Amino acid sequence: MRTVGAALTALSFVGVAALAGCSGEGSGDGVSRNAPAASSSAEPAPSPSPTPASGWNPKPGSIAAVGDSITRGFDACSVLADCPEVSWATGSDSLVRSLAVRLLGPAKAVDRSWNHALSGARMAQLPEQMALAAKERPELVTVMMGANDACRDSVRLMTPVADFRASFEASMRQLRAGAPTAQVYVSSVPDLKRLWSTGRLDEGAKKIWSLGVCRSMLADADDLGPAAVARRDAVRDRVVAYNGVLRDVCAKDRHCRYDGGAVFGFRFTGAQLSPWDWFHPSRDGQARLAEIAYRNITAAEPPA
Repeated sequence: MRTVGAALTALSFVGVAALAGCSGEGSGDGVSRNAPAASSSAEPAPSPSPTPASGWNPKPGSIAAVGDSITRGFDACSVLADCPEVSWATGSDSLVRSLAVRLLGPAKAVDRSWNHALSGARMAQLPEQMALAAKERPELVTVMMGANDACRDSVRLMTPVADFRASFEASMRQLRAGAPTAQVYVSSVPDLKRLWSTGRLDEGAKKIWSLGVCRSMLADADDLGPAAVARRDAVRDRVVAYNGVLRDVCAKDRHCRYDGGAVFGFRFTGAQLSPWDWFHPSRDGQARLAEIAYRNITAAEPPA
């Protein structure tokens, strides 16, 4: 089921540096509208009706997405390419049934959702994306950012937690300057160490990772020596710290809801990872992210 041979052949032509959004500045135009969805099984488009008790509207009428390669659907449809139509947040693919399709219905999702994510982006680039999102005047903004800040060529190059916090705080200020009442849904950063523990059992995954995918975590996947263990633990600890920042900054904004660590705690399987890099979510993985977001956004109370 895994097209490892084809992946390795293709990657040898384009080079290691471009393999994953987590190691370079990425590909993609950063902005895309969705194509019409073919499915008729999505939830009917709801009318906005804020919950009086909490002030949180579980049925927003428009969505703007910001983030990195995960939200762009990178490597989900073909090797080394964005595939925004399968994005968990704004995609049109009938198998994924994105958050936009679930909340707005396929027809309205075309004109009332926007994807400003950029493959390879790190938290320092989020303020610019938030400014673009604010111009759309959306009722909901989804944020999934931080994996690239931990996925570097070495532990030393990971984004410091203080810088991560400063950039996220600046991003929220940027959004509020243009869209003061837009709701914000913040996804936690995935558990990269759990991804390593899943993929290291597959020889194809390790061959692909050896080309340069998320070296801080995935380099020398079979090395269980003290230095390698310490390196992976340092990356995981940094991701945990990033998620703490996302939680704390979000908690200070009355229109923001954090996922409670739901994405960090999700156990991706091989079927839910891209066959071309064993790192980014596949179509099935994107669908799982959409389910998590929909469940948390429509819940009466925020996740614990």
